[in-house]
Amino acid sequence: MAQPTNLVDRYDAYRSIREDLADVIYNISPEETPFMSNVGREQVKNTYYEWQTDALAAASTTNAVIEGDDASADSLAMTNRVANYTQISRKVIATSGTVEAVNEAGKRSEMAYQLAKASSELKRDMEATLLCNQAATQGNSTTARTTAGLPAWLRTNTNAGSGGANPTMSSTNDGYPNAGRTDGTQRTFTETILKDVIKKVWTEGGTPKILMVGPHNKTVVSGFAGIGATRFNVQGAKPSVIIGAADIYVSDFGNVSVVANRFQRERDAFVLDPEYAAVAYLRNFRTETLAKTGDSEKRMILVEYGLKVKTEKAHGIAADLTTS
Repeated sequence: MAQPTNLVDRYDAYRSIREDLADVIYNISPEETPFMSNVGREQVKNTYYEWQTDALAAASTTNAVIEGDDASADSLAMTNRVANYTQISRKVIATSGTVEAVNEAGKRSEMAYQLAKASSELKRDMEATLLCNQAATQGNSTTARTTAGLPAWLRTNTNAGSGGANPTMSSTNDGYPNAGRTDGTQRTFTETILKDVIKKVWTEGGTPKILMVGPHNKTVVSGFAGIGATRFNVQGAKPSVIIGAADIYVSDFGNVSVVANRFQRERDAFVLDPEYAAVAYLRNFRTETLAKTGDSEKRMILVEYGLKVKTEKAHGIAADLTTS
């Protein structure tokens, strides 16, 4: 078959055909921040913020005294004074006067669109920072301050690979984390490792509520024997639905929600009691208009924050896990 002579088709009329550009912008990038969403939030008043931790003495089975005994003072343990630094994170957007004036598909304002996008990016940066293995640093006029991430706090309830070592504090058990974890030889995440960490957290007085893992180890946990029911009933005369994921791990010390986090290190699995962690804000999210120097507009979104681990004994870490 062939076209009739002198037929005008789409290829001939390309100059006059209007574009068909959808008025919607599709963005697949994830915005969930599970750690920040589950822990608390607090306000602090200094870039170096401190708090105290304490614990009861071990239970004794020899606490028996004779009648009329003269009472002498028991040895008392003092509190520990720990701290962290705040960190400044920001995003800066600049748009020209022209781009604000033209008619763009999917956007009423380029500045407004980019501000919304940058705000989500900043939250992702915070989530990744709070869960990364970085120590706290004071900073100076040429070096930015950094807040210690969660792995740099966890020293008690740990299960690490060969060669792995716990982080250190600037003053033995006081001060701030001045060195992160030393990574060890990676090994497969097993239910035995998980049970060990959960037991340690519970023994220290924590209530294990959340197991936070990366995407690969989320699939590994789904194969553990202690996961919750893998079937549930649906309405009507339909067969039960098989669940291919572990959302609840039933441990000897209570049910633990399994939460996948895209922004943490895959080699870490955290057992958390969210009551004992918070994001501390010195300056909450704010948008500042920067000085106008020409035919453009400039905005800065800024937040100053840090991690507050109220007591590291309420949490645990299974470290040095394989990532694929």
